[in-house]
Amino acid sequence: MEDQYFTIARESTAEIKIKNSRFIGETCLVESAEQALERLNAIRKREHAATHHCYGYRVGLFSEAKSRYSDDGEPNGTAGKPIFDHIVGSDLSNILLVVTRHYGGTNLGTGGLTHAYGEAARMVLDRSGKVEQFVRAQLRLVIDFGFYDKVQRLAAKLGATATSSDFSDQVRLELSIRRSRAEELRSALVELTSGKGSIEALS
Repeated sequence: MEDQYFTIARESTAEIKIKNSRFIGETCLVESAEQALERLNAIRKREHAATHHCYGYRVGLFSEAKSRYSDDGEPNGTAGKPIFDHIVGSDLSNILLVVTRHYGGTNLGTGGLTHAYGEAARMVLDRSGKVEQFVRAQLRLVIDFGFYDKVQRLAAKLGATATSSDFSDQVRLELSIRRSRAEELRSALVELTSGKGSIEALS
């Protein structure tokens, strides 16, 4: 079961200047194509004096992943593709990478543009870092107080964390765990409690 992916550790910017043209790379954490376009439009408004806002994004996970890139008026293949290639080469998901160009009056040629956009993308990804993430499942359980300490130890052993708890007549817990380990946790809880109480998958 796929549940591991990588994204940027932080949103960042980086700038290079080539023959008086400024290339500003910017990364954004996004989770949908709609959110990526919203962030792109915000950058366009903020950098309204720029001549091009070239970009690539990759959002969603695994079989549901969506991607897109654009040269935004630069010669075909000189901007969006080099940006996107750096995203794919770094195996990143849920990211928008925009390289904004302020034209400096000198044409760079297709080779020069490809290098400039690719280098701006590489620099900002280096600054953004990379972090491993996991898709997580949620379990809700209701148990007697006598099982609480044992459940805590089991959860810690399997890397589950409590996201909410309620102590009234019984203990009510919601646990978050890496999706590929959810069934292992559920089975272990059934065995630990001898089937007493209730366990419900929330996601």
